[in-house]
Amino acid sequence: MLPRMRILYGVVGEGMGHATRSRVLLEALTKEHEVHIVVSGRAQDYLAKRFQNVHGIWGLTLAYEGNSVKKWQTVLQNLTGAVKGFPQNVRQYFELVDDFKPDVVVSDFETFSYLFAKTHRLPVISVDNMQVINRCQHEPALLAGYEDSYETSRAIVKAKLPGAFHYLVTTFFYPPLRKRRTTLAPSILRPEIIEAKSEPGEHLLVYQTSTTNTALPDILKAAGIPCRVYGLRRDITEDLVDGNLTYRPFSEKGFIDDLRTSRGVVASGGFTLMSEAVYLKKPMLSIPLEGQFEQIINALYLEKLGYGMYVKALTVDALKEFLSRVPRCEEALKGYEQEGNTKMIAALREQLALAYEHRGHWAMEMAQD
Repeated sequence: MLPRMRILYGVVGEGMGHATRSRVLLEALTKEHEVHIVVSGRAQDYLAKRFQNVHGIWGLTLAYEGNSVKKWQTVLQNLTGAVKGFPQNVRQYFELVDDFKPDVVVSDFETFSYLFAKTHRLPVISVDNMQVINRCQHEPALLAGYEDSYETSRAIVKAKLPGAFHYLVTTFFYPPLRKRRTTLAPSILRPEIIEAKSEPGEHLLVYQTSTTNTALPDILKAAGIPCRVYGLRRDITEDLVDGNLTYRPFSEKGFIDDLRTSRGVVASGGFTLMSEAVYLKKPMLSIPLEGQFEQIINALYLEKLGYGMYVKALTVDALKEFLSRVPRCEEALKGYEQEGNTKMIAALREQLALAYEHRGHWAMEMAQD
């Protein structure tokens, strides 16, 4: 049995995937340990409704246009936010120093908790899916045409949480490891997904993280099959029917029900929804956001494994091609197996015990990657 620890847990706030993933681990950890959470963005409200000791901090955000990331607007947006947000982070830092002395830090791609750990010479356990880019080997054939994007992303990911005590990487694909202190474990799933019963259906579940993809509705209409669309019309409070499209306001229960009964999924390359679709054995057409290599590599492996299809831009022809592939994808997905979150939670407990045992002198024993 693990000793009771004081754990600082950091969650990056861009997108909700990190929050929903962290929720699962936090539900396990808060039963056994004293945990304080630092989090930014929309994820703060999500976690504050479920846990005590949630500290809001400023974090990075992304600006979108269509299905791509606007790089310069993102830079300016974050420079403005940093001026306002940095003093808040400093204040949170001193509050934690005064009131809470962690034994171990867990970071889901979050910088504040990592820097806190480094300042206090505490072991950091990294838990995220992004480290697969840096800590695994990827076949040159898979990366063909994306070499520059891969090297740039790998450098960014490597610089994010260097020298962690251990890296727990969540994934549905398993490339060979290229670095030590790394464990690949199955994707972390919400309990509602684990409990959901996958059933065949006729509709497509369509999910958009941005409201600016104005070309999407006409493409979906041309396909002529039922589509349940989330994220594109955030102003609605009830279903809005437009031909074969049904725009739906976000509801966790409704979304999961539409996912488990769908014919397939049309979305970007976000890891959380992709891993949920794979678990429920639903083929996915992935259109990664331009400028986000993490989504591209997810989509490349999705197609390599036969679980879905990757396209750079959605067209009527691409959508029809995906629909023709659905039976083959369903056959490939029959081979995917995962026993809920048991392996991931067991791996985290193991690393927490080792980190607790080595706290205070672990940094001197560890060589930089």
